[in-house]
Amino acid sequence: MKKVILSLILISTFGLAKGQVYYKALEFGISGGGANYFGDLNQEYKFDYFRQSGGLFVKYNFGSYIALRVQGTYAHVGFSDKYSTNFYQQQRNLDFKSDIIEGAVIADFNFFRYDIGDFDHRFTPYISLGLGIFNYNPYTEFEGRKVNLRDLGTEGQAYEQYADRRYSQTAVSLPIGIGIKYWVAKGLTFGLEVTNRITTTDYLDDVSATYVGAALFPDDPNSPYPTPASQLQDRSGEVTETPIGIEGRQRGFSATRDQIFMVQASLSFRLPTYRCPTTR
Repeated sequence: MKKVILSLILISTFGLAKGQVYYKALEFGISGGGANYFGDLNQEYKFDYFRQSGGLFVKYNFGSYIALRVQGTYAHVGFSDKYSTNFYQQQRNLDFKSDIIEGAVIADFNFFRYDIGDFDHRFTPYISLGLGIFNYNPYTEFEGRKVNLRDLGTEGQAYEQYADRRYSQTAVSLPIGIGIKYWVAKGLTFGLEVTNRITTTDYLDDVSATYVGAALFPDDPNSPYPTPASQLQDRSGEVTETPIGIEGRQRGFSATRDQIFMVQASLSFRLPTYRCPTTR
């Protein structure tokens, strides 16, 4: 009888140990929320054109405090001078929109110990820091159609005297953020994150330096209408009697770089494993 009881205890103990559930270090997630742009058109940090964003990510958790994620993000941004309270910007009357596609590597640093399945460590705030590369192409609506502004060279980029204003459709981003995470079910984490992306471009909005003047954009002799380039480099004539876009006058503020601000919620999951992790 004693041998039977001892055997049952050993079997029970072994079964419990074997049944202890841990979670793999690899994590998969989806995120969604909104995006906003700050730059030459939105110098007042306003949210009048707050639009959609979303992404997918894969994260590797190095224990309970540090994680590294690789993510792809889409965001739609834009702004218009009509939202500004500045009189000069209202007269300038420029606007843009752009679709952002970004790939980034971002590190998360938890303030508290965070362990899936441990009720005592199911929540933590965290900070994030990363490096990304993104594609953008500013455009506007003109006479009922979409017009890519980069192709027009609105600040004279097509001419050698303004060659320093030429810009690529690809730029680098530096995501810096803060967030919170909470496991709502074993293996499933809910997160909320606010991130500001400092970029290496001042042409996210196609605005940076000075006007080059309408004379640099000659009209098509075969058309009775001005070219889109001459009209879109200075749109003040749409709202004022006297256009303001004379050569050398300030059009943007080239001393700063444009930024992308995002607020996103996320859901991510980690698969269970019965193998005890080497670090916790």
